[in-house]
Amino acid sequence: MQDRTSRTALWLMAAILSVGLAGTANAAETARRTMTVTGSGEVSARPDVAYIDSGVVTEAKTAAEALAANTKAMTALFAGLESMKIAKDDIQTTQFTVNPVYAQPAPRPDGSQPPAVIRGYQVTNQVSVTIRKLDTLGAALDKLVQLGSNQLGGIRFDIDKPEPLMDRARQSAVAEALRKAKLYAAAAGVALGHVVSISESGGYAPQPVFMKAMAMRDSAPVPVAAGMQKVTADVTMLIYIV
Repeated sequence: MQDRTSRTALWLMAAILSVGLAGTANAAETARRTMTVTGSGEVSARPDVAYIDSGVVTEAKTAAEALAANTKAMTALFAGLESMKIAKDDIQTTQFTVNPVYAQPAPRPDGSQPPAVIRGYQVTNQVSVTIRKLDTLGAALDKLVQLGSNQLGGIRFDIDKPEPLMDRARQSAVAEALRKAKLYAAAAGVALGHVVSISESGGYAPQPVFMKAMAMRDSAPVPVAAGMQKVTADVTMLIYIV
């Protein structure tokens, strides 16, 4: 009985070893008979959303005075944004700081330099505003300045729901990779087999437009060009050749 059990165990070990060696051989054969190609796909579309970084910087002799002035200005700014039908969820505070402002006194008669002294305080309150109707973007910029915003950062354009465009870019990337694979196979005198693997990299990114400081004005809305947003995808494909 023990001899039969031992023979069975040895048979199983041999079978497992045989399968393992066959798998290793097949893997090596696959590695020798595969083609690696890359493909890129790109789809262009007009942005449908914009983000504005705006805020108010105030300065006064005391922190309380600077904070009071900033609070008054920001309250007016929030009310103005609400009057433009911008949802509360599309307004987010991104920075709030209270910092001392230093002054450097004149040198002493002996030429030594006295330490800097606090001459006041500066309060900065900044928000990010999402504009979902791009035809109102210029008017929104003017409105922010008129309401007292003295700090305007960059405008970032984006596509609110990029996934359908991303899928088109992916399809284009795969088609490009397959086109190249067929070209290489024909030139090498081989035929393409099945696709072993596909990996993806790359993607789209918002395109920021940076602005210089704007002066308060009552003229026509600021002209802003959103341009086109590029959605890209890159794939690497491993294809069996026969």
